Amino acid sequence: MSDKGLLVVFSGPSGAGKDTILKEFFSRRPNARLSISATTRQPRPGEKDGEDYFFLTKEKFESIAGQGGMLEYAQYCGNYYGTPARPIETWLAEGKDVILEIEVQGGQQIREKCPDCVSIFMLPPSLEVLEKRLRGRHTDGEEVIKKRLKAACGEIMQAENYDYVIVNDTIAGAVEQINLIIAAEKLRFSRARSVIERMLNHAETIC
Repeated sequence: MSDKGLLVVFSGPSGAGKDTILKEFFSRRPNARLSISATTRQPRPGEKDGEDYFFLTKEKFESIAGQGGMLEYAQYCGNYYGTPARPIETWLAEGKDVILEIEVQGGQQIREKCPDCVSIFMLPPSLEVLEKRLRGRHTDGEEVIKKRLKAACGEIMQAENYDYVIVNDTIAGAVEQINLIIAAEKLRFSRARSVIERMLNHAETIC
C-alpha cells in the first residue's frame, strides 16, 4: 500500500544458493531492484564489474567508506563487502522494492540503520549439501573452503536475528516464500499509514 519501496535484507551462507534464487525472483518481478555490492575480492570466472559487483581495490573501498558513501560494509574471509547508498535511496523513493544480498555483519548494520527493513535468512537443506556446493564450484582451494564452512556455521547462528528464515529445498519453493513475505509485509499497518491518511484527508466532508 505504501508509495515507498520495500527494503529487504537477504542473507545466507556462501553456497546456500542465494544467487540462483534471486535470479529466478527477479525474472518474475521486473520492477524490483538488486543492489550491486562493492567488494575487494577478485572476480570469479564470468563475473563482470558493475553487473555482479563493483570490484574495488582495498584503498578505493576504504576511501569511499570513509566518506560515508557505503550504507554498510564489513569484512568477510579477508575481503571487504559493502553497499553503495545512493542507488538504494533513489529506488526506494521511486517505489521500487530493493533486495540487499549481504553478509550477516552488513545485515546487522542495515537493520540498525533502517529499522523498517525486512530481513530474510536463507538456509541450505543441510551442511553436507552446502559443502558439496562449495566444492562443486571449483573456484576455491581447500583452505578457503574450510574457512567458508566455518564462517557458514557462525552465520547460521545469527539467523535468529532475522525476521524470516527460509530453507532452499527447491528454487520454486524458496522464491514463492520470498514473494509471500514481501506481500504480507506490504500489508502491515505501519506501511499503509500514509494511504489511510490521504484517504481521510480527502473524505473530510463524509467523515
